[in-house]
Amino acid sequence: MIYLDNAATTYPKAGDCLRQALEEYLELGASPGRGGYDRAVESEVVVAAERSRIARFFGAGKEARVCFGSNATDALSTLIQGLVSPGTHVVSSRLEHNSILRPLHHLEKQGVIAFDLVPFDAHGFIDPATVAAAIRPETRLVILSHASNVLGTVQPAKKIGEICRAHNVPLILDVAQSAGAVPINMQDWDVQGIAFTGHKSLLGPTGIGGLVITPEIDPLPSRFGGTGVDSLNPFQPLVYPNRLEAGTVNLLGIIGLGKSLEYIGPRYQAAFVREMALLQQLRDGFTCCRRIRLFPVDDLQNHLPLLTCTVDGMASTDVGAILDGDFGIAVRTGLHCAPLVHEDLGTLENGAIRFSLGVFTTEAEISETVRAMSIIAG
Repeated sequence: MIYLDNAATTYPKAGDCLRQALEEYLELGASPGRGGYDRAVESEVVVAAERSRIARFFGAGKEARVCFGSNATDALSTLIQGLVSPGTHVVSSRLEHNSILRPLHHLEKQGVIAFDLVPFDAHGFIDPATVAAAIRPETRLVILSHASNVLGTVQPAKKIGEICRAHNVPLILDVAQSAGAVPINMQDWDVQGIAFTGHKSLLGPTGIGGLVITPEIDPLPSRFGGTGVDSLNPFQPLVYPNRLEAGTVNLLGIIGLGKSLEYIGPRYQAAFVREMALLQQLRDGFTCCRRIRLFPVDDLQNHLPLLTCTVDGMASTDVGAILDGDFGIAVRTGLHCAPLVHEDLGTLENGAIRFSLGVFTTEAEISETVRAMSIIAG
């Protein structure tokens, strides 16, 4: 199989990392924070070390709080629900994944919030000036995807952070696509919170992710349950990380993410350069086919190794089925959980085909993909 669906989840993983994680997990065994005996304490030390590693990786500062969850969707829901109150206005964009859009629509329907979605331009970028124009006196949150999962465009987070700082409004970034692909520096960018997932460019397992927040924001709990501390309290304890972590954490996932971070940390910037060279090869190969319509990849600056296209006269699902069945090439087709992007691109009816490269993608695989698409669109 030629796997070009890394924006959904990376494959293959760095297998040794996950095998090492499983061995460590089987050795530790006990739940962190659920006992005072040695194994439980050792588990808690391991989890605390991974919190620190994650905060450093994202340039969050020593005072940052790292809370684990299942994935970026879980973390975004926790942040959005925890930071809004009746009358809150939120600014987001039309580039967003449903992991942001659905909580906003749900809260709006309940009468809790109002929100505005700023547009993206013909090249797939948000103009920071549109964010500034959308901020109202009652705006309490700006929440945006750092990188589009459909177009691969990396948004100008630092400039948007400066605007949010000037208006005293926290900026939250969904870094599901960008984490492990491009550097992220929360302190430098004036970002007060990020939501991340482990299973994409961080090369970790599925089912582990979380949020990193600065002390400037203090989301209220939106999930309630056991914490292992303050058991007499009938309410969720407000100390971190228990405030936003109800129930036992995913110890195996946390260890696996830590091992993957050890692997990808010193490699990801060099890997990104190689992946972008392969993306250019893919783009250039597709431009030779007149029936292939490419979405903004004229300039590959501030871009992830991801390309989305359509084939004139064909449904995206049909193209994907042919790539899979006849050529053994795995891609993502459809609306990619980002319907507003496709509405603006004019691809809402038939969707589009997304090719997303990864650390282990090879030049030979790209050449074969170009050949396959030339045959399909010939």
